[in-house]
Amino acid sequence: MPTALIADDERLMRDQIRLALAEAWPELQIVGEAKNGDEAVEMAETLKPDIAFLDIRMPGRTGLEAAREVCQHAHVVFVTAYDQYAVEAFERGAVDYLMKPVEQDRLARTVERLKARLVEPPPDLNQMLMKLAGSMNGGTQKSYLKWIQASVGNAIRMIATREILFFTADEKYTRVQTCEFEALIRKPIRELVAELDPDEFWQIHRATLVKVDAIAAVTRDERGHLMVSVRGNPEKLEVSRSFGHLFKQM
Repeated sequence: MPTALIADDERLMRDQIRLALAEAWPELQIVGEAKNGDEAVEMAETLKPDIAFLDIRMPGRTGLEAAREVCQHAHVVFVTAYDQYAVEAFERGAVDYLMKPVEQDRLARTVERLKARLVEPPPDLNQMLMKLAGSMNGGTQKSYLKWIQASVGNAIRMIATREILFFTADEKYTRVQTCEFEALIRKPIRELVAELDPDEFWQIHRATLVKVDAIAAVTRDERGHLMVSVRGNPEKLEVSRSFGHLFKQM
């Protein structure tokens, strides 16, 4: 019976992949689930799965970094919510990948390829991974987040960043606000700052990121603090002193 490992920092995304695999490949046994790249490497060494499904962006080691060691034990499939630039890099390297949210048609094709490849040992991907890392991170174009996977109640939703008005820290979670609903993610603001296009989202407070073209007005309250109003939402967002230079004309 073939075995697999799933690595993704979002529990709901791991659940979705597991359920999709159960439908597309009932014989496949999921022997481990990792929430970061370091755990994925440890589980691959201990459990020796035949296949590893790795999210490319995770805390600790990224999926690309973890794959350098995981590929010694398993056939690797990358899972990505990123844009076409990342997808083109994978296709040039002839690496199996799945786009979030995982679609059954695409997964079925991947499963057929994996079944054929399991008769051979996993290939050495190190040179290919170095090229992929270089093309995705070292080129003139940087790949920014285009989709956010977020919890809405007990469901997971894929939210296009173009639909998001702002992010704000909310205790253990980060709140994602759109015109129609709010959702929660575990990724902190400091990580979002590095992964979102700085021309599209501005950090205006240590706990807040706002979409630039969603800003309707900037005013001062009775304390003299700058407050941002956004289109499509009545909430006002405070601008901290360290980010006041963004609105220096006020």
